[in-house]
Amino acid sequence: MNRIINDPEQVAEEALLGVVAAYPDILAATDNPRVLRAARQPKQGKVGIVTGGGSGHEPAFLGFVGPGLCDAVACGEIFASPTAKSFHAAFKAADFGAGVACLYGNYAGDNMNVKMAVKLAAKDGLTVRSVVANDDVASAPKAERDKRRGVAGEVMMWKSAGGLADEGGDLDQVIAVAQKAIDNTGSVGIGLSACTIPAAGKPNFTIAPGMMEVGIGHHGEPGVSVMPVKPARDMAALMLEHILADLSLGRDEDVAVLVSGLGATPVMELYLLYGHVDEMLRDRGLRIRHRFVGNYFTSLEMMGASITVTRLDGELDRLMALPAHSIGLTVLGS
Repeated sequence: MNRIINDPEQVAEEALLGVVAAYPDILAATDNPRVLRAARQPKQGKVGIVTGGGSGHEPAFLGFVGPGLCDAVACGEIFASPTAKSFHAAFKAADFGAGVACLYGNYAGDNMNVKMAVKLAAKDGLTVRSVVANDDVASAPKAERDKRRGVAGEVMMWKSAGGLADEGGDLDQVIAVAQKAIDNTGSVGIGLSACTIPAAGKPNFTIAPGMMEVGIGHHGEPGVSVMPVKPARDMAALMLEHILADLSLGRDEDVAVLVSGLGATPVMELYLLYGHVDEMLRDRGLRIRHRFVGNYFTSLEMMGASITVTRLDGELDRLMALPAHSIGLTVLGS
């Protein structure tokens, strides 16, 4: 395993030190070494936005802290939930007197630790409400949406809720728009290779050479099918088939699209994949209002990509267009 690391057990901790050193204008450390906040603090009276999750998915989650997005983030070990203590500290770092919205993905550890942290915050007199992202359409049937994982669609949730919070929306409104965004979002990934947690020293799952796994999770959770690697246009069609059927998208609807690499995919290939996605969505009569292509939600050095599609109404379209600035996402505004 050839890696740019020191102690395999300290990779997440040391990476956090490095990211704060690299982006002092965007991120700031807190008293909790696993919690970062936005360098520029908003004025009092704003709803705070918090997210969190395991390390190894960079730029998620810390890469989406900044104006127009999240205000603080709790960072766990690689592929492991932040502790309840860290989520609690993130809530306090994002407390501007109007309550806190915690927007995170549907994983057992995160669910448990967020619930514990919300109780701790309540003892402080701080109101925290949460929205759990469950956009991975391949991870469970639509009738069991509460069992689905949260993946790259979280970016759409953070963008919408962060924009409304910056506009002055109250906690009820911010929670409602975050829920609307994720309810109208579907994602599917295709994995082409495994990834290795440094402390483990070996891949935590396998994908045979020449094969690909459709619907694979960001931690190597099993997908819906394994098959020989197909051309990019066929990969795009496979992923869109799952997403569009799940969202029941019809002609003349507006959508936002996000194509994310899983860590080891050349950006050139992501643009190639997006070209097919763009063509296929237009052929179905959909209007693409916002496009995001790059590495947004990765899995260490996994080769592959995910596609996310969000149905937009007028409010979500407007919020997607608002300015935002972070390590992982910058929108100039229109």
